Amino acid sequence: MSGLIMAAQLLLGLSILVILHELGHYLAARAFGIKVEKFYLFFDAWGFKIFSFKKGDCEYGIGWLPLGGYVKIAGMIDESMDTEQMQQPAQPWEFRSKPAWQRLIVMLGGVFVNIVVGIFIFWMLTFSYGETYIANSSVQNGINPGSIGQEIGLQKGDRVIAVNGNKVIRFEELISSKVLLGNTSLTIVRGDKTMDIKVPDNILNKVSDLGIEAFISRMPLLTSTVDSILPNKQAATAGLQKGDRILAINSVPVKYDVDVKDMIPKFKGKTVAFDVRRGTEQMTFAVPVDTAGTIGISFNPDEIKEETIKYGFMAALPIGAGQAWKTFSDNGKGIWKVLTGKIQANKAFSGPVEIARKVYGGEWIWARFWASTGFISIALAFMNLLPIPALDGGHVVFLVIEMIKGKPLGDKFMERAQIVGFVMLLSLMVFVLGNDIFKAFFKP
Repeated sequence: MSGLIMAAQLLLGLSILVILHELGHYLAARAFGIKVEKFYLFFDAWGFKIFSFKKGDCEYGIGWLPLGGYVKIAGMIDESMDTEQMQQPAQPWEFRSKPAWQRLIVMLGGVFVNIVVGIFIFWMLTFSYGETYIANSSVQNGINPGSIGQEIGLQKGDRVIAVNGNKVIRFEELISSKVLLGNTSLTIVRGDKTMDIKVPDNILNKVSDLGIEAFISRMPLLTSTVDSILPNKQAATAGLQKGDRILAINSVPVKYDVDVKDMIPKFKGKTVAFDVRRGTEQMTFAVPVDTAGTIGISFNPDEIKEETIKYGFMAALPIGAGQAWKTFSDNGKGIWKVLTGKIQANKAFSGPVEIARKVYGGEWIWARFWASTGFISIALAFMNLLPIPALDGGHVVFLVIEMIKGKPLGDKFMERAQIVGFVMLLSLMVFVLGNDIFKAFFKP
């Protein structure tokens, strides 16, 4: 069922974004009196389509090949490769008959809409839910680093107080792009010492394989103090009580909640000695561990202070716009790291399978759905601005060259550029899909 939910969310989210992107091109073209012949969600490759209808001089429909969508603008060399039309005399309602600045606006229309949609989604989410975060000042027990964090020198219980010399206000900053994309320095407090630890430029290669928890856990450490005990479970029967501080299990010292959680499953089906401190007394209890590796206790999440900032309607706008800009700039930084060899391409790029799994997830939670869709909207805007023929960015580059030269590039050149662009995009699609399948079936 979770797989179907992932697929449904991906299909709905991308369909919304593709329609709105193409609507940006459509409205800009119409505004300048340019004829739009087709408006399709998905591609009607080889003439096959799910359904279509015609209104005025434009055909609207849904194709069978779910690789995006398109608008066919009259007099333009695009994915339709309608070279026959281009051999006819130019008509006043065609794309090629319009001034370069108008054509530039038409080509940027889709990107503009994706950016506006992303800002709008983040704006509405900020207005509706505010910003909830863990105050770093409340993280008294420090971080729980995974294998990647330990490799670079982080230890359990370290308190990270600054990133690149800037004070950490929100605990979530430690697992943000600010840390993972940068050549970052973490200032930590360990006992009575303060030191700096360098985060390598290429750390995303490992995080991509093992997940963010292998760097720093999303949850700070809690003490090993029992917060609640399930009735009639082993801990309750053995005599443990709320407020007991677990000091050792089978004489092995424990300090944090994760120490206890990691230790208990090692004694499945056995009775274990728990040394605890209750008030000023130290006691020992014999606690049976069931075959599932549990004893029926939990720890106190209230040790961590979570704060929520609420914003008014207009006050939420700059926050949403800031989130959109951060997403856009993070995409740029990520691409740059790939181009400079700091991050491997198979670690950086994700296709539809990975987006469904890691961005949308297996539960239908509307807040997460819209946050994911906003993120993808900005990512689509960035991707479409790349100077690759067949993408909007490629057309923009050619139009800028035309404006500088004072005359358009030749039709033959444009046709060949489109073919090159298609081959590049098809190769990228095959790469990311193959990479997705490999990650889904051959990696944990």
